[in-house]
Amino acid sequence: MQRLTKWAFNNKAAMKLIVLMALVMGVISYWRLPMEFLPEADNPMVSIAAIGPGYDAKSMETQVTAKIEDAVQFVKGKSSMTSSSGNGFSKIDLAFDSKTNMKDAKAEVEAAVAAVQLPERVMKPFVVQFNTSMIPISWVSIGLNGMNDADREKAEKNIINEFKKIDGAGDVSLGGKIIPSVLITPDAEKLAAKGVPFQALMGVLQGRAAASSIGEKTIDGATGNISVVAAINDLDTLRKLPVAAGVTLGDVAEVKADNKPESISSVGGKDVLLLTISKTANANAVKVGEEVANTVDRLNKELKGTDAKVLLSTSDQVVHSVNSMLREVLLGALFATIVILLFMRNFRATLVTIVSIPLSLGITLYLLSLSGVTLNIITLGGVAVAVGRLVDDSIVVIENIYRRLQKEPFSIELIVDATKEVATAITSSTLVTVAVFLPMGLLRGSLQAFLLPFALTVAYSLIASLLVALTIVPILSAFLLRGTKMKEHEGSKRFAGFLTWNLKHKWAPLLIAVVLLVGSIGAYMSMPKGAIDSSSAANLNVSLEYPSETPHEAVIEAGRKLETYLNGRSDIDWVLMSNGNSSDNAKYGDVSSPTLVTYLVDMKEGADADKFIEDIKKQRPSYQGADLNAGASDFMSGSSSTQVIVDVTGEDPDAIAKGAEQVIAAIKPVKDVIKVKSNQEEKKPVYTFELDPVKAKGQDVAMQLQGLLNPIPLGSVTIDNRDTNVILQPSANPLTEADLNKLMIMTDKGPAAVSSVAMLVKSDQSSAFFHKDGKLYIRVTADVEPSQLSLVGKEITEKVDALKAPEGTKFTVGGASADQSADFADLGVIMLVAIGIVYLIMVITFKTLRGPLAIMCSLPLAAIGAVIGLIISGVTPDFTAVFGALMLIGIVVTNAIVLIDRVKQNEEHMTIREALVEAASTRMRPILMTAVATISAMLPLVFGSSESGSIVSQSLAIVVIGGLAAATLLTLIIIPCIYELFFFRKSYRQRTAARGKVEHAA
Repeated sequence: MQRLTKWAFNNKAAMKLIVLMALVMGVISYWRLPMEFLPEADNPMVSIAAIGPGYDAKSMETQVTAKIEDAVQFVKGKSSMTSSSGNGFSKIDLAFDSKTNMKDAKAEVEAAVAAVQLPERVMKPFVVQFNTSMIPISWVSIGLNGMNDADREKAEKNIINEFKKIDGAGDVSLGGKIIPSVLITPDAEKLAAKGVPFQALMGVLQGRAAASSIGEKTIDGATGNISVVAAINDLDTLRKLPVAAGVTLGDVAEVKADNKPESISSVGGKDVLLLTISKTANANAVKVGEEVANTVDRLNKELKGTDAKVLLSTSDQVVHSVNSMLREVLLGALFATIVILLFMRNFRATLVTIVSIPLSLGITLYLLSLSGVTLNIITLGGVAVAVGRLVDDSIVVIENIYRRLQKEPFSIELIVDATKEVATAITSSTLVTVAVFLPMGLLRGSLQAFLLPFALTVAYSLIASLLVALTIVPILSAFLLRGTKMKEHEGSKRFAGFLTWNLKHKWAPLLIAVVLLVGSIGAYMSMPKGAIDSSSAANLNVSLEYPSETPHEAVIEAGRKLETYLNGRSDIDWVLMSNGNSSDNAKYGDVSSPTLVTYLVDMKEGADADKFIEDIKKQRPSYQGADLNAGASDFMSGSSSTQVIVDVTGEDPDAIAKGAEQVIAAIKPVKDVIKVKSNQEEKKPVYTFELDPVKAKGQDVAMQLQGLLNPIPLGSVTIDNRDTNVILQPSANPLTEADLNKLMIMTDKGPAAVSSVAMLVKSDQSSAFFHKDGKLYIRVTADVEPSQLSLVGKEITEKVDALKAPEGTKFTVGGASADQSADFADLGVIMLVAIGIVYLIMVITFKTLRGPLAIMCSLPLAAIGAVIGLIISGVTPDFTAVFGALMLIGIVVTNAIVLIDRVKQNEEHMTIREALVEAASTRMRPILMTAVATISAMLPLVFGSSESGSIVSQSLAIVVIGGLAAATLLTLIIIPCIYELFFFRKSYRQRTAARGKVEHAA
């Protein structure tokens, strides 16, 4: 490292150019780096969504879900498969191991699903493989007021095309659009009077509309093509189509046009179109978002009757993240500068130190650009966290130069020598901090995709700051500190005396440290590990779900009532109400029960989201029989972040049901469990005709009843230049069991009531069916108080483990608490690997085992401060807090390294105790300076607002600040005691020899 410093002095012109290039390339890289909301990461899961309007849950399970499961069960890399089937929908989720290439997996699943023969009226399934780049850039609501159907459809197409033209725009989907159709409603009396069977109506369009090329012939001496065109372009033509000899469709049925939305999207109480716009893989999220906003403004001006509005834009959040993180970086730099100025009391020395911040950031941005890492809330969080450490190396160098200049005359050799004195310490401490993040590269899958950009950002920043400290800082010191007069700074005599007393009475400080450590561990173990705080959430999800037998009209009526309540609140900007399945939503694997109404709520700035959630819960009595819930919106997961689930699996359905009852009874009494439910509770009456096969053909009766009771698509026609579906409406509307028995069907003996050939049996069956790896299972779900998630999850696990499962069944606990435990466990493994690497680097640096071991003892000291910080702040530890503890491993040991490095230098001409006292007194100032500067730089993170989806949060900052503060103070006292304890015999002999010399001299 001394060579690097000397080279910098010998090549000052080159160093000036390098500095200029670093700053310019940093600025250029900042503007050229693609801005994203999150780093690109594949979710190791493929979802298959299918919609079957009119099919009950059991039919979807047996005729759709089971067939698809059979087709995909042997897909390569699949680790597990779960599915849910409900009224009109089916969803299968395939989980893959981390080594699987997800693009290949998706292609294999698509091929398998394409080969499956599904019943009519079931849409072609959508196969979705999620990636963070698929997170939509913008959600845009569009109200089309006062337009007729033809103009409306034209406007819909134009609007979609306008957004697709945007450079970088990917998929553009439209929800809430009008589906034009023609409804044919048969008249049973007229059919009977004319003697026309109902089945005749099903083939009314067969062969009627055609466009066919006959071939080429020479006509009148010229070659020409011959074609046949038959088109049905209006309702009158449709009504005139024959269904029997002398009987037209209009004679026996009502034919009318109908326009209904595929699904409901409502903003401000008015139905709207909802555009969901995503971007292409390499596009800049901010630029695409800006173009979307510009397109919305232009459409509002150009299209009369159009009321377009950008509801949500992740590009806005990216810009907000960039601005807020930059603000926190600048504030952190300012605070660090003030701290250095207060300690140094020299403006020039302070200026030399803080130059490392812009230079390090410039180099970091350039390296990120070379690495193909985008600018997102994860990398920006890395910058915000690293800014406090950027000045640490420079502080140690400038402080040592400054201290030497107080005693010795100025010279270039002094500057180089002073830098050399601390070069080993700062290089070792920087490499140690970087090494903490190296194990993140060992992770696989999406966790690596999220943590690796953060690790690279911090690593690049710290390595850049080390290079600056070893080159630029000495050169600037030689230029700015030449000729300055400085008062000699002496180490604190009081502290030296206090440390000497502690070294003589080691048991006292060590006992206190052990008591504090045990107490902090106990306090942490008893603390609930909660879900991430949602009080400042900008967006919330509200769901209103009724039992599956609830009529759709009643669901929508209640949904509108809740929508009115939400729109009347003063703490929200807008509410988006949604209901129903659509092909556009199914593209994203989003299918749900028709009795579920969801609301996306945008909170006003500064509004208390927790109060809003509590107010929503108070509305539950107004919606009897429904589940009403609210929580923070999460871009990465549609599931609740505060649910604990228990899956009951097995072969025997009765045993599974019995096991589920045991689980429900066991976890209901658990404190802070808000509600317990299972999919088995969702039941719906099912009426089954048990047919006598002697009296009638089962397939014929089923087809007739299907036509009598369900809409049947007959085909499509072109009306007003619009492709329009023709649907045969049910001719019967039974309201009672007696009405069902009276339904008339055609048998071999002529028309007869269905009751003459079949017996009607009523039963209650589940309205949702869940499979795990192709086998039926029951899922028990417990809604948990968010702040008590870990404690409740642990208690539920204990209760379930204590149960004796029925023979052949198995209980599996999962959900948010299990995910949380898995995340904590993964970070725990990373911590152990990081500690091992840190120890290895220090052993290589100091060439001994015991010295680095003493340094490692600073880690448990940090744990004391981290827990105290959480207790004082009242912040519940979450995943980001544990991530902060991982960071502490690298940050905390740096102070101990700087201390022990000085001790090792002193031992060449001092006893161990003298070396410890002198090192602690001398290095106390740089240690305190670096610690206070790092803490000050992180203060904006404590008082600022964290971004949704970021691993940089208030809890992380509190853990780092608390841990660093305690470790810094205790390092100066406890580490010397431990170090001398490790070399106790040698130190004892030195002290005995020193006393002997004194006595001999006397």
